[in-house]
This record gives sequence, structure tokens and C-alpha cells, in this order.
Amino acid sequence: MTDGRGNRRIVLATRNAHKVVELRRIVQAAELGAVELIGLESYPELPDVPETGATFEANALLKARAVSLATGEIAVADDSGLAVDALNGMPGVLSARWAGGLGDQANLELVLAQIGDVPDDRLGASFECAAVAVFPDGTELVAHGRLVGRISRTPRGTNGFGYDPIFVPAGSGRATAELEADEKDAISHRGIAFRALAQQLRQLWSTP
Repeated sequence: MTDGRGNRRIVLATRNAHKVVELRRIVQAAELGAVELIGLESYPELPDVPETGATFEANALLKARAVSLATGEIAVADDSGLAVDALNGMPGVLSARWAGGLGDQANLELVLAQIGDVPDDRLGASFECAAVAVFPDGTELVAHGRLVGRISRTPRGTNGFGYDPIFVPAGSGRATAELEADEKDAISHRGIAFRALAQQLRQLWSTP
């Protein structure tokens, strides 16, 4: 490989199995052409990258840069999370670790406990995402996505993962965990961010 921009193989820089499925679905639907998507299961020797950044973009870049450097491939990563208005935008970048690493259910239950005394009209929230692509030649692409909605006090639905059961998108009567995969992808923060990233990749690959 003489130029990372000519390589159409992409490593998805995450070990979250739910996210891998979702990212594969979104990237494939973006019609980037003949692109091979590889998960980190192909690189079991790679250590996890600490998410020490103060923003979603910083964390996504940390992961993608490390994976691209270690593999010599294009690396795509995202960092995303839930921002609750009544919690001053938290859990934010700490969304996946909000309950101290005890998993999705514990994170969700902690958020519900923390808003227990918050009036219903103050339960606004948003899902935020930064998606990045890092090339071996140092090229970096960044895109952002945001889905506005509110917190439901009662978890609903079995689709999705993370905080999906307690997040209701604006204008919808269903939680994101009640949406079918294509419905969620069409409006989700991750879908918005990765479609924008795919557009940047198309433009880059079409440049002589």
C-alpha cells in the first residue's frame, strides 16, 4: 500500500458488538462502493485505547489514530453518548462508564435515579456523536450527529442498546429501543454522523 487514501479497507475501531453491527449497517447503506469492513476481532492483540478526551470528537480521534497506526489501515471510530439537560449535559463522554463500568443496565438505572425528582417538563436530552476516519497518511475526517428528544422514566423496547430504552426522539411517541433498525438509522445521531462521514469519504476517493 503506497497511499492510504487508495485503500478501501476500513477497520471499525470498537469492541462493542452492538455498535459493530450498527456501524456495519450504516456504512453499508451509505453506498461507498467496494469497501471491506473489518472489526477489531481481526486484531485481538491490540490493547484498548483509554478514552481520556474531554469531548466526543477527541475520544473518537484517540481510538482511530491508535488503530490506524497499529494496523496500517484506514480506521473509523466514533464516540457518542447521552446528554441530559437536567444533569448539565451529563453523562456525556462518560455515558458508557456512568455507573462505574457495570454495564448498560446499571448506567440506565443510575440516570433514572438521578432525574427522579426532576419535573417531567425538564427531561430534555440529546444523543450526540462524533464519527471520524483516520488514514495511514495522516488524513483525518470528522463528522457530527445529534438527535434531540427527552428521557422516558420507564424503559421501553428491546431493540438497540445503551440508553435507547429511555430515550424518546422529538416528535416520536416511541423510545429508540422500540424502533426498527432502519427507522433508528434514519434519525439517529450515529446515522447522521456516519452518513456525513461517508459523504466526505466519497469526495476524498473521487478526487484525482
